[in-house]
Formats: sequence, C-alpha cells, structure tokens
Amino acid sequence: MAYTDQQMSKGRAVALGVVIVIHIMLGWAFSAGLAPKFVKTILEPMKVSDIKEAPPPEDEPPPPPEELVEIPPYVPPPDLPIELPPPPTPVQTITTQQAVRQTEAAQVAPAPAPAPVAAPAVKRVPAKGSRRNTIGEDDYPSASLRAEEEGVTTVRYVIGTDGRVTQCSVVKSSGHPRLDERTCDLIQRRFRFDPATADGAPVEETKTQSVRWQITTR
Repeated sequence: MAYTDQQMSKGRAVALGVVIVIHIMLGWAFSAGLAPKFVKTILEPMKVSDIKEAPPPEDEPPPPPEELVEIPPYVPPPDLPIELPPPPTPVQTITTQQAVRQTEAAQVAPAPAPAPVAAPAVKRVPAKGSRRNTIGEDDYPSASLRAEEEGVTTVRYVIGTDGRVTQCSVVKSSGHPRLDERTCDLIQRRFRFDPATADGAPVEETKTQSVRWQITTR
C-alpha cells in the first residue's frame, strides 16, 4: 500500500471515530436532558476540515538504456611455422679398454683376401692295378704260419708316375708285426699300376688297402 493511501485511511478513521463519539454523547445528552447545551457546546468549536489527498509521487524517469559496445569480430592469428630443434646426435661411450682393443684389431686385422678364381675342371683318371696285385696264403711268413698268426693289416701306399709303389705305411696293425711288415714288402715289390692321370698327364696317387691274413689249410 502506498504512503498516500495509508494517510487517507487514517484520516477517515479519525473522522469516523469523532462522528461515533458525537453520536454517543448526543444520545447520552438526550437521555439526560442536556442535549441542547451539549450539542451547542460540541458543535461550536468543532470544525470539519476536508483532508486533501496528497498527490501521488511522480514516477521516476526510467534510467537511460545502456549503450551497447560493439565487439569486433574474432580474427584468428596467422599460423606460424614451428621450428623444431634438430634431434640430438647419439653419443657412443667407448671405454679406454674398448678403444685400445679396437685400435689393436684395426692394426692386426689382415687385408681381405681376394676372391678365389675358380680353376678349370681337371679330368682325373685313377690308377689301375694288374691281376698280380694280390696277397694270399702262399705269401705267409714261415714263422707266422707255424705260430698260426692271423689278422687284417691296413696300409696306405703311394703310386708313382711310373706305376710303381714308392711308399707304404701301416695304418692299422693286424696285431702281428711280421704280418704287417710282410704286407708292405709284398706291395712295394709286387704291385704294378697304370699310373693315374690328370688331363692326360701321369700323376701320383695315394691308396689305402686292407689285407686279410688267414690260414685255411691246417
């Protein structure tokens, strides 16, 4: 409720209260026979004043509208190239011992050998023995025959370019020296070969052969 409305309500209430009081007093005065005097006394000083309503307060002018500040459009900054630093150079840590070993290896390491040149293929023909190249029971040493010595002697011998045996050695013994010695002796004296050839030229050849000494007649 506005302030002016409150003031008018209070004035009306006071005036109404005064009227009610006057009516009560008039009623009492009529009943007591004092009404004319009382009314005269009451009415003389009483002045009724018309209470003017206070004018409503003027409305305050509305505040001026806020000025709108124009915001400039957003302009993104230009893309600038980013220069990355070069990657760090890897550092290889070499101890003193490793450095010495590497230096020694570099000094000792031989120069690489040249690639071997493939030699032309050589046509080889092995030596061919004659039918006389045999050893039998008739070749037994008499002492070994009496002692009934038996066994297998393995020898290695070299055939020269003339087809004769130049060297002979026992690879595996028969267990009896007389039989081993007799084997090499017979091979060098008896065996003959057509020598081996390489591209048609005679060459030496090494053979390995086993001779079984066995007595069949008792």
